[in-house]
Amino acid sequence: MDQILKSAHSGWRYLVLILLVIALIQAISGWLGKKPYTGGNRKINLFTLIFTHIQVLMGLVLYFISPVVKGLGYWKMEHISMMILAAILVTIGNAKSKRGADDVIKHKTIALYFGLALLVIVAAIIRMVMADPSRSFFGIS
Repeated sequence: MDQILKSAHSGWRYLVLILLVIALIQAISGWLGKKPYTGGNRKINLFTLIFTHIQVLMGLVLYFISPVVKGLGYWKMEHISMMILAAILVTIGNAKSKRGADDVIKHKTIALYFGLALLVIVAAIIRMVMADPSRSFFGIS
């Protein structure tokens, strides 16, 4: 069970990263191009939120059942803290974008919050590779 969940969690990160990049590109394009905030924008942001939350839930389950967490300090504090912070940023960005006064503000809000979340996630993955050289950024581990 532990290995299946670990592989799912590791592979799911690519879906989260792809959705974050797509949402970020759409948001920057909409913000700078002063484009309307469409139902498609709302849906990609919602899917990004859902996939991010699923990733965090899988990570929390692993946190409590995996023997790896008990061994490395990185897994105990840094990784989980950074990923929860990223999920919070995605959640706040999605919620605030719904209350934006106009379309440009909605796009700007998504761009800022999702962009910060993406930076946190990439930093956490890089830090993971540094903490455990047997893992790689692009390889499913």
